[in-house]
Amino acid sequence: MYNELYAAWRREIEEASLGGLPPDFYARIADYLRRIREENRMLDKKSVKVNLLDREAQNAKRMLEELLWARYKKIVKTITQSQKLPSELLTVEEAKTCESFVAFTDAYQKFAKDLMQGQTAKVDAEVSHKRMTLRFTKSIPAIIGLDMKTYGPFMVEDVASLPVENAKILVKQGLAVLVEVS
Repeated sequence: MYNELYAAWRREIEEASLGGLPPDFYARIADYLRRIREENRMLDKKSVKVNLLDREAQNAKRMLEELLWARYKKIVKTITQSQKLPSELLTVEEAKTCESFVAFTDAYQKFAKDLMQGQTAKVDAEVSHKRMTLRFTKSIPAIIGLDMKTYGPFMVEDVASLPVENAKILVKQGLAVLVEVS
């Protein structure tokens, strides 16, 4: 997995266009990082293997962070330039996250066009600030919420409050369950 991450990271850093990732790339990366952490817990803290695994995890996290940021900038640039987003290059998480951003961009561009033509600005949708509390049943990487904030990454049994729209998607995909808060 480290080599696959390295290749993806390098491609995104060196090339101006968005590179393709397998749909399950982030889920596999999260699993890879979780396995390193679990393996480290079972080893003697003074062993060479622990030090090597720590270094590997640090490098992987740094590459992942840079990969995510590079992809984020490329995706946003593509959407804001009114270009069709190449869904075949996106992971499952990126595609779902982009749906709300594309809708926002389209609505804002329509609003701006109407306003420039002297038409009254009409906003069709009200922004929802409602949230749901979830307990994660599977590990997932960080996601960009409908409110454009970063949430996660989440491990199994983590509990978090997310925007309703994002929470519903995660529950529907079987990644989390709703927690009743009283």
